[in-house]
Parts: sequence; C-alpha cells; structure tokens
Amino acid sequence: MRYAPLRILALAAVTLGAAACGSAPGDPSGQGGDDGDTLSIGAIPDQDPEQLQRTYGTLADYLSEELGVEVEYVPVTDYTAAVTAFQRGDLQLAFFGGVTGVQARDQVDGAEPIAQRTIDAEFESVFVANTDTGLEPFDDKAGLTELAGHSFTFGSESSTSGRVMPQHFLSEAGVSVDEFAGEVGFSGSHDTTAKLVEEGTYEVGALNAALWDDRVEEGAVDTDRVREVFRTPTYHDYHWLARPELDAEFGSGFTDNLTQALLDLDGSDEREREILQMFQAEGFIATEAENYERIEKVARDVGLL
Repeated sequence: MRYAPLRILALAAVTLGAAACGSAPGDPSGQGGDDGDTLSIGAIPDQDPEQLQRTYGTLADYLSEELGVEVEYVPVTDYTAAVTAFQRGDLQLAFFGGVTGVQARDQVDGAEPIAQRTIDAEFESVFVANTDTGLEPFDDKAGLTELAGHSFTFGSESSTSGRVMPQHFLSEAGVSVDEFAGEVGFSGSHDTTAKLVEEGTYEVGALNAALWDDRVEEGAVDTDRVREVFRTPTYHDYHWLARPELDAEFGSGFTDNLTQALLDLDGSDEREREILQMFQAEGFIATEAENYERIEKVARDVGLL
C-alpha cells in the first residue's frame, strides 16, 4: 500500500496539573477521594483543537459538579498519543473511537467501556468529493469503484470513521487503496479532510458522518465545492472508556456514578444542551465491550492490533 501522511501542525500536549481538591464538605455524592485527586479526561484529537478544548472543558466542569471531584481535560497530540496516555494513566477517562478504544483495552487489562452517544450504536462514515470531479451521489457501496483513479485522503491512520471502516467498505467493493491517483493521504482529523477536499488538495476523502452533518448545517463547508457522494452502512464507534482503578482512587461506586452522570445528560438545562450539541448527540447510553468485536476484527485485518 502507498501511504503519504500529511504533515499538519499538532496541538502540544498539556501536562496534567497537580493541584486539585476532593469532595466538598457535605457533598451528597460521597465521592472525591483524598485531597490532590484529579480525574483526568481526554479524547482522540479528531476535530479542531479549539473546539475540543471547548467541548471537553465544558464537560469537565459538568462532571466536577456532579461527582464532587476536580476534573481536568488533558489534550494530546494525536490518536496514538491518546492511547499511550490512557495506558500510562495520564488519562483516566477517554472518549475513544472504536479502534482506539479497542487498542486501549488491549493495553489496559480491566478497562471498561461505560457509555456511548445514541448515534454511536449506528454510526456512519461519509465519502465526500470535490465537485470538479463530476462524481455524483450513489446509494450502494458498489459505487465506490467510481472513486478509483482520483486522489484520496483518509483522516487519522487509526480513525475508525475516517480510515478503518471506510477502507473496509472500499475493500468490500473491491477497491484497493493502490487504485487511487498518487499516494493516499492522512489528514489527521475529520475537519481537515473536509477542508482539503473542498480546496481540491485531494479529490475525494472519507470522514465522520456526524461531524460532516454538523459542519454542513453550520455552513462551515462550501457545498458548492465539496459534496457527500456515499454514506456507509452503520457500525458501533465512539465510546467512553474508563480505567479500572477509579473506584480504588475515588471511592467505591465511583465508576457507576461517573457512568450515571454521563447517562443523565438529557438536555434538561442550557449547559446540558450545550454539551450534547458539541458532541453532536441527543444523549448517552450504556455500552459494553461486545459491541466493538466487529471493529476489533477489522482493525486486526488492517494491522492496527
């Protein structure tokens, strides 16, 4: 396979702050652990860094109030760094894609998927094309053969919705990455993929369908220059993964309370509505490791496990 990763600027990793506080006196949660305990949360950097900071900073404030512990968002440079940070314990709760979640569980025995967005049970990728290609939308994955001969970019190499599942559906349609013009690119994020195809740097690309829909709705992409040509069949994708030592560090039942705090996000007040909007979600639901068995198989097939 011919791959040429696209060089883009990455957000520098931020060192986890040391000062934190436990439960406030009389905190009804009963959680909090010893003084100095901070719950570090993070995510794969699949969007613009400023957007990630707003999203996870707002969520950290919500979780801190709900759980009675200090919660801090820790950004990372790339997908691999997110998995490594989780493996080392620098991230204790992470919002992973299907593949990175499987990779993290492979490295941390006892790590537990605890919640996913409602959309993650039936997630999709989209293939988008620059309008100058003349490519028209199609409804069957057999139409993916029309993409051969065009320049093409994925997102991150280990992105479930931006690389692994799109490549899986291309393979099912009989399309090899060697059939694209030039070397296949890796943009590093879904936003960048959409922008590169819009600008014509690549003629075709694949990205997260939920993010694409959100960017189209807010007018962040020029649909006169880039259009959706195919939406994939569904699969399980993003989910929250918790490290196994949370109850020992923050108190018995903490993981259950953390899960419930995520499940309780129902848009009942302005801040909750803001959080759900930033996650392109109607809400969160419980999940389990078995939901990602298909992703694990596909990831092994492409050499990511």
